[in-house]
Parts: sequence; structure tokens; C-alpha cells
Amino acid sequence: MASLTSSFTNFRSASSWFEVYAAFSTLMMLLRTAVNDILPEKLRSYIAKKIESLFFPTANTNNNLVSIRINQRWDNNEQNELYNAASKYLPTRISETYKSLRLGKLNSRKGLVSAVAANQDVIDEYQGFKYTWTLDQNKDDSSNSNKDPAFVLSFKEKHRDSVMKSYIPHLLATCEAMDAEDVTVKIFSMAHMYWNESELCHPATMDTLALDPELKQTIIDDLNRFLKRKEFYKKVGKPWKRGYLLYGPPGTGKSSLIAAIANYLKFNVYDLELASIGSNENLMQLMRSTSPRSIIVIEDIDCNKEVHVRRRERVDYHQYTDSELESLHNDDDPQTEIVKVDKFTLSALLNYMDGLWSGYGEERIIIFTTNHKDKIDPALLRPGRMDMHIHLSFLKPKAFRIMASNYLEDHHPHPLFQQIEDLLEKINVTPAVVAEQLMRSEDPHVALDGLCNFLQDKIHNQPNTGDSDDNQKPLF
Repeated sequence: MASLTSSFTNFRSASSWFEVYAAFSTLMMLLRTAVNDILPEKLRSYIAKKIESLFFPTANTNNNLVSIRINQRWDNNEQNELYNAASKYLPTRISETYKSLRLGKLNSRKGLVSAVAANQDVIDEYQGFKYTWTLDQNKDDSSNSNKDPAFVLSFKEKHRDSVMKSYIPHLLATCEAMDAEDVTVKIFSMAHMYWNESELCHPATMDTLALDPELKQTIIDDLNRFLKRKEFYKKVGKPWKRGYLLYGPPGTGKSSLIAAIANYLKFNVYDLELASIGSNENLMQLMRSTSPRSIIVIEDIDCNKEVHVRRRERVDYHQYTDSELESLHNDDDPQTEIVKVDKFTLSALLNYMDGLWSGYGEERIIIFTTNHKDKIDPALLRPGRMDMHIHLSFLKPKAFRIMASNYLEDHHPHPLFQQIEDLLEKINVTPAVVAEQLMRSEDPHVALDGLCNFLQDKIHNQPNTGDSDDNQKPLF
């Protein structure tokens, strides 16, 4: 009897479950019909995905990942700058937990260089999101027609906008800053209408430059303002370039200032010798072959005769007979000059400075130097060509303090400092001359005592005319 009762109870229980299941199924069918009739398809799909992710959180993890392939070269075989940027950026994100890393030393880089090894994942985290990088060298994939190495960037699909608008620009900006720190500044000299390249080894910096602190800060502020105003120059329709004139007696540090500017900006230097240029075409060829972020230097602009010939009529002697040339030579008209027309002219230099900068690169600085500003053609001096005129004069007390800290091992003020500074106020002496005196002894007291005696002798021998150091050789 007990067994029969138990069987009946179990039967009742099973029947109840079937009834509940049938009722639930019917309800779901009614809801499904109602939802399909009322809710739009996109909203239905969104609700379904949310329910699926709630009950099955790991079901679509792989499907939510997308990837971007960054090949070393583009379709036209041009180098992909984004690949280069990733190559420099990713090694900085490798922690000591990564076991595969390539290391090397290159002539073009100051320190050791590191690189990502093939098939080694690098995880980078930016703004709370994680990105996975893998270097694919395609060495074992015979089916892949593109054998160039490539970085594969993988991330969640929902981060697509963040990658394109924030993460990639962050990577490029970081790489640019790294390049600025590690770049080797080079100097280019002319050789038969071509540029010879070598490393700029001049150690001058803005910190070590023996220059009046206020003038030095003015120069630094102007350089920084120039670097930040790319969009401003574009907005006003002007080429992104800046012109400087350095003038003053020989030995006042014009070349040292150029080197300090180059080292501060990490700009290459092109030393343009106007006397060696054969024609306007040669000038254009040389200028066009200079790189962006560079400094064009034209030294002793007042000494080149071509820049003084602006209003005279330039006659091509090839077009005249000997008798006609003799007649022209005897002409008393001062506006006529017999020259070879293939020699470059001032107008070509002015046209390059004014008109061709925007067509052949940007972020350029052109620096002129002279010992005699009054001898320069006024056409060169106006703003837009020589925007800032920097007078480098004789050594004065504030600049002397900087020089003394550079040359003397003892950086503390010396008792002779005040006496020397008083003497510098009474006499004109160049930084080159003072530097030579400071280098005569490694003992600070002996060097300063010798400098003090030197200045006193100068004042005694030339009490009224001041120092005549125009013939001193600059210490560059």
C-alpha cells in the first residue's frame, strides 16, 4: 500500500512539472510574438545580446576582438612611418616579464637599442584599455604573398574609436619625443654643389653659452614660440620659417650660438657658402635638397660681393663683341656692371627666402652672421627675412659668471670675481679672449689671477680707446 502511494505521488509531481513547462512555453511563445510585433529588429538584437552575455559571459570573447595590420611598406613600396613608430615605441613597453627581446648598438643612435622579437606578444595599457601587439615576419607562411614584416594590433571591437582617435596619435607623439631625445645632430657642408654629411660634435648648449641671461632667455622663448606655431603660420598663409641675424665683433660667439641652437632644437645644420655657388639654379638645387627641421647658415653675409649688387644692370658678356665690351667698360654709367649671368644674384636669394620655402619643406631656420651690420643690403634686413637681430657684444659680468662656471672646476664664487667684473665694465674684451686666459691653468685661483692681470694690463695700455680685439680669432 505504501509503495502504491509513493508511486502515485511521484506521478502527480511529474505531471505538475509537465504542466508548468507547457504553460511556460506557451507564455514564451506569446511574449516572443508580442516582442516581434512591437519592438524594432535592432532593439530585439541588442536585448538578445545582453541576455546572452549575462548567462554566457565568455561565449563571444574571440568574436569581439578585431585587429589592425601595420606593414613595413605600403602598396607603392613606400616606408610606413607608423610601422617605424611602433618599432621604437613597443620596446619601451616591454617589462622584465618578457623573455624574448632583441638588443643592439647602431651608429645612428646614441645608446643601446631594443626591438620586439617575432611572435612575441607585447601588452600595452593606455587610458585603462589593453592592446596586444605581435610582430609577424611572415617567414614561414608560403601562402602569404606579402613578405614584409608587420605589426598586428589586436583590441576589443568597442575600443575601435579610441584606437584611431587617441591611441595611435599617442603612439606617434611618443615616438616623436623619443626621436627628439635620441637624434644625432648633423652638419652639412658644400662640396661641388652637393652636401657632405658629418656629425655636429660642437658641445655648445644654451646652458653653457656665455651670454647675457636675459638675451639668452629671449632667444629661447622665440625658438619655442616658433616651434609651437605651425598651425598659426598655416592660418595666416606664411611659410613656417624664421630668420635670425647674428652680428657683432669677431670672437663674440656667433658660431657657438648657432651650435647651441642646433643642439637645443635637434635641427641639422647646412653651411651655405655663397662664394662657391655658380648660378641661381645651383642655389635653388642646394636649398631644395635641405631637409625639414634644419638650420641654413650663411656666414659673413656682408663679405659676399653678390649680395651688394642689387640695382645695377647685369650684362651678359657672351652677347657682345670685344669692341662692344670695351665700350661698355668705358661707360661712365655706374648702373652698368659686366658680370657673368650664370653667377647667382641677390634677387634669387631673396626669392628663395620669400617664395620657395613653402614649396620645399617647412620648419626651417635661416641664420645670417656678420661683423658689420651696416654693410648689409637693407632688403635682407627687413622682417620676414631676418626676423630677429641678435647683437653679440663683448663679455660682461653676468655672462662671465656662466663662462667661469664652465671653465673652472670650483663652481663657487671666487674672491676675484668681483674685481674681474669691475674690470669688464671698463674694457671691451671678447668671450674668446677671456676663455683663452681661463684655459691657461687648471687651478681656478691661478687662472683668475692671470685673467685679472691681463685685464689690468689692457686698461693700462689702452685707457681711452678700449680693447681692440677685432683681430682676435673666435673660439668656436
